[in-house]
Amino acid sequence: MEVKIGVQHAPREIALESGQSVEEVERLVSDALAGKTQLLTLEDEKGRKVMVPTDKLAYVELGAPTVRKVGFGAL
Repeated sequence: MEVKIGVQHAPREIALESGQSVEEVERLVSDALAGKTQLLTLEDEKGRKVMVPTDKLAYVELGAPTVRKVGFGAL
């Protein structure tokens, strides 16, 4: 699933492909915005972690799960 994170006072957003479920990412974002944690921590498909201070979050956009295509075909 594609996740885009907007950070206050930053010209670009953070974009990553996460292997986490939509429900898990929503829970992590909700906990961060509710003040339960000081960092929003997400993990991408390659195991790298992205940590953003909760007070700097501008927005979090969740995309549809990515479907990988297999084979060689012209569309």
